[in-house]
Amino acid sequence: MLSGCASVNLEQNLSSANAAASSFTDGQLTLARDQSERDTLRQRASDLLSKPLSQKDAVQLALVNSPSMQALVAQNWADASTAAQSGRIANPILSLERVRLGDETEIGRLLSFGLLDLLTLPTRKGIAEQRIKQTQLRLSSDVVDQVTQVRQAWVRAVAAQQTLTYTQQVFASAQASAELAKRMQSVGNFNKLDRARQQAFYADTATQLATAQHQVTAAREELVRLLGLDDNQAQQLKLPERLPTLPKEPLSPSDAGRQASKGRLDLQIAKADYDAAARTQGWNTITTFTDIELGVRRDSVFDAAENTHSTRRGFEISLQLPIFDWGGMRRDAMNAQTLAAANRLEATARAAGSNLRESYSAYRTAYDIARHHRDEVIPLRKTISEENQLRYNGMLISVFELLADSRDQVNSVMAALNAEQQFWQADAALQASLIGKPTSAGVSGGGAAAAEAGAGH
Repeated sequence: MLSGCASVNLEQNLSSANAAASSFTDGQLTLARDQSERDTLRQRASDLLSKPLSQKDAVQLALVNSPSMQALVAQNWADASTAAQSGRIANPILSLERVRLGDETEIGRLLSFGLLDLLTLPTRKGIAEQRIKQTQLRLSSDVVDQVTQVRQAWVRAVAAQQTLTYTQQVFASAQASAELAKRMQSVGNFNKLDRARQQAFYADTATQLATAQHQVTAAREELVRLLGLDDNQAQQLKLPERLPTLPKEPLSPSDAGRQASKGRLDLQIAKADYDAAARTQGWNTITTFTDIELGVRRDSVFDAAENTHSTRRGFEISLQLPIFDWGGMRRDAMNAQTLAAANRLEATARAAGSNLRESYSAYRTAYDIARHHRDEVIPLRKTISEENQLRYNGMLISVFELLADSRDQVNSVMAALNAEQQFWQADAALQASLIGKPTSAGVSGGGAAAAEAGAGH
């Protein structure tokens, strides 16, 4: 009977989560339960921090180092254990009493247990197993969400570093223009209006530089928090100098559809919620009416005056009478919960395709924009820069026009970098959507325009 009760195996839960989200965890999701295991994970974290942290390594670092990730696993263990407990038999109750009346002493013993609990054990075990399955699926979903956040934060942190580098170049160019304009005005070769324009642009780029410096700090600290790094580990964190190159070809719609059809977590969770609600409703239909308790009694009576001893045996049944409460409200609540779960399942199924199409559109748009910058805009800007350099050498344009062109070229590179950042964030969001954890990834085509507006010359 005891072997028929629901139970929880943490290692099995972790294996299920690693299998369901293998492309996100790479089989590394674990829980450190003692100091030795924590030391092992910390050493793995140190090894990962000893070199520039790639996006894949950032995910592995979060899995082995983040207290938030460990809390997710531990909470899942607790939730699964609570679910398993609901499928177990309640302990029997032993009641003892001693009654003395004159020379007669009576000792009563009563062993009682819930008869309805025993009769519905197979049903409750099935419900408990369904709830355990729910906790396993939710763990996988939560881990996918955390990993996606890490991937996107890593992209923002690396892109912020690159942006700062180019912003410093624009600032240096603006600073040189402002200083040259000041000197030329002092000798009468530059009017006050043109000098003020150069100085105003220099002031604007100083503000942009300060903003870019803060963005580096903000993006890096966001990544530090998601990785769960302490102060010492944060100082060791090194990031690559640039984002990965764009893939040669984007993921095709057919490939995306095949990956998504392998089993979305959101649909599995909604289906598990509905199954659990339906099973619980059937069980509660019985338990809301009444409860039955069975007891086995053995009484011993001792008569000191006559020096006799007698024993009485029997049983008793306690039945809860549905007089004041027939359980109608509880049954209505269960009906409503099952109906809500059914509609959530239908809503999730209807939204799944829409979410995937939106995520793929954001991914493909970001890829096309990034490739356009790489293959069209940057080469054109390079050609313009080379031609302006020739014109400057031939004294056909001024140094200020040459500096302005240099700033335009740098701003084009920054716009291309912004497009690459949006692509890699959209890629992370698409991977989450394919497995059934939709994540927004806004795409903007105004990077180049914004960059050129910032040049303001």
